[in-house]
Amino acid sequence: MQKNRIDIITLGCSKNLVDSEKLLRQFKEIGYDVYHDSDNVTGEVVIINTCGFIGDAKEESINMILNFCQAKKQRKIKRLYVMGCLSQRYTKELIEEIPEVDGFFGKFDWEKIVAEVGSEYNQALANSRVLTTPSHYAYLKISEGCNRSCAYCAIPIITGKYKSRPIEDLVAEVRELARMGVKELQLIAQDLTYYGLDLYKTCKLPTLVEELSKIDGIEWIRLHYAYPAHFPFDLLPVMAHNKKVCKYLDIALQHISDNMLSRMHRNVTKQQTYSLIEQIRKEVPDIHLRTTLMVGFPGETEEDFNELMEFVKFARFERMGAFTYSEEEGTYSAENYIDDIPENVKQNRLDRLMALQAEVSADVNTQKEGMVMKVIIDREETDYYIGRTEFDSPEVDPEVLISKEKPLVAGEFYNVKINSSSNYELFGSVE
Repeated sequence: MQKNRIDIITLGCSKNLVDSEKLLRQFKEIGYDVYHDSDNVTGEVVIINTCGFIGDAKEESINMILNFCQAKKQRKIKRLYVMGCLSQRYTKELIEEIPEVDGFFGKFDWEKIVAEVGSEYNQALANSRVLTTPSHYAYLKISEGCNRSCAYCAIPIITGKYKSRPIEDLVAEVRELARMGVKELQLIAQDLTYYGLDLYKTCKLPTLVEELSKIDGIEWIRLHYAYPAHFPFDLLPVMAHNKKVCKYLDIALQHISDNMLSRMHRNVTKQQTYSLIEQIRKEVPDIHLRTTLMVGFPGETEEDFNELMEFVKFARFERMGAFTYSEEEGTYSAENYIDDIPENVKQNRLDRLMALQAEVSADVNTQKEGMVMKVIIDREETDYYIGRTEFDSPEVDPEVLISKEKPLVAGEFYNVKINSSSNYELFGSVE
């Protein structure tokens, strides 16, 4: 057991990762040696930042907590704390069920966690972080919470109402990130397109993006997690004409049939969704769209699912993920609908949907063969350098595998000729 060392383990989404990075910075300032997701946890203090979004994530969080309870019992660690979404929602139950944990904290209990470890929270460092990503990119969380009321989603229950961060705070944070060598920003929020409505009474996402693009050192800005209802169309000219803004938009659509959209409380129609996709592609040529779709929601008929398949054929999403419905306690759908689609039917629909998407993705990649594309290098592996184009977000999107004829540097941009492709990868060489 290493004294004066704190290990933080992050489960769940990139929003949790940002929280962990800010906490790491606080502990580093106090004088601790800080480690994140270490393969060899040897600190006397361990903090687990949990996810509580869906059943699988909850199970992963509980198993991680129990593993470190065992480590504490074996005196491999001294103190164990739990924070994040799971403990935000189930504090009372967790205290009763897992008394071996030294303290459970909610998602926003920064000051309490630092005080528990033995110091005072440094407000001057509230926007400072220790990066856990490769040093050339970082996630920028522009808000907390969510004001949407999707029938299946527990996130508003966990995180509360939408709360935008002021533009000046975000600009200051990004200036510091740029000084640290960050070149690529991944803007994240539960709902990017609501940004500013609570604080400025109008959507300020286009303004924010323009302000961030003025910061020296930042070369790519990528937008994650837009919402289709009340989409801010004044964002599109910014995406089309600002060279620092990646032609990439992550917009979770969930479904297309009016029956499902209504039951899901998505506040958008099938026709509005089709029109939205057409307008985005018209105003931002060459944009790559990422979306997430859900199958097996209560009441989904085969006809609803066929509409979804037809929509995917029409929209030709360059990037798409999908998942089966999982009932979450406390949500509208859990309390008002019967989870009536058998698991084997859900899985069959998911498999069919993803098989269709594999064909679309293969075709999209084939069209890039012979092109020369700007690529940022993320890392070196045994046989290839691994990079991404502006159309690819870290960890979730296809990568470019670059042959090793020339030595390349992680974090630098290169012009890469695409020689061949597979369903989800590109293969190239530096020009």
